[in-house]
Amino acid sequence: MTRSIDYGKLMHRAMRSLIQDVLCDVRDNGLPGAHHFFITFETTHPETQIADWLKERYPSEMTVVMQHWFDDLTVNNDGFGVTLNFGDQPERLYIPYDAIQTFVDPSVEFGLRFESQDEDEDDEAPTTGPEDVETNADAPSAGQPSEADVVSLDSFRK
Repeated sequence: MTRSIDYGKLMHRAMRSLIQDVLCDVRDNGLPGAHHFFITFETTHPETQIADWLKERYPSEMTVVMQHWFDDLTVNNDGFGVTLNFGDQPERLYIPYDAIQTFVDPSVEFGLRFESQDEDEDDEAPTTGPEDVETNADAPSAGQPSEADVVSLDSFRK
């Protein structure tokens, strides 16, 4: 058996650690300036915790916005919890990092996109050079598989 370095897995771990660091800073200091986050996550992930009515409304994935009002942000090594307002109804969510599909801060044109764990495990094609890690703004739309693990930050810059 040949051993190889799994760069895709290492990149995902580093990107999730970046999200954890950002959320810890927001927990401790609040959102600075115009920063806000669009976070898309898998509602089917076994560790995701959302209200039943939200699960019924969003059976596979959901995008939440952390901007003007959020409460009780907690962050740990596996995920984060936050209370958000849905039509004047506060709901507590717990989102594991492994369930996150995209994390975007449009105020600074920053974004990350993750492949699902199933796609990572089933992908038997060898990883080649750095060009496999980046994609551009013309990447396949949500729900279509992408060959890339990371959205190029250049595609978000003005």
